[in-house]
Amino acid sequence: MPLKLEEIMNAIHDFAEQRDWSQFHTTKNLVLAISAELGELAEIVQWRSDSELAEYLKTPEGKNKLSEEIADISIYLLRICQQLELNFLEIISKKIEVNTLKYPVEKSKGNYRKYIELSN
Repeated sequence: MPLKLEEIMNAIHDFAEQRDWSQFHTTKNLVLAISAELGELAEIVQWRSDSELAEYLKTPEGKNKLSEEIADISIYLLRICQQLELNFLEIISKKIEVNTLKYPVEKSKGNYRKYIELSN
């Protein structure tokens, strides 16, 4: 059964504390770690056509590689939230509210344009 967010946060905290890694988990270092992990995520999709990627991601290997990189990125994001005392779920909820206002359905449905490019 998947862990709840609070359990995940505790596990991430305990993992880092047991290894005395908090000293390295500055905001700057965590952001740079996310950037590196995003590069690893990008390597999975790089050079594959959309159809090749779709097929690869149906395989156990493809799903596993993608899942590992998503997990690494997520762990670092949650660690930043811990270090800065940010409530992960709260900031995500607020951003969804902001995006709902920026991208009203009637203007943005099926449209890839940024909110400042949507016609009034």
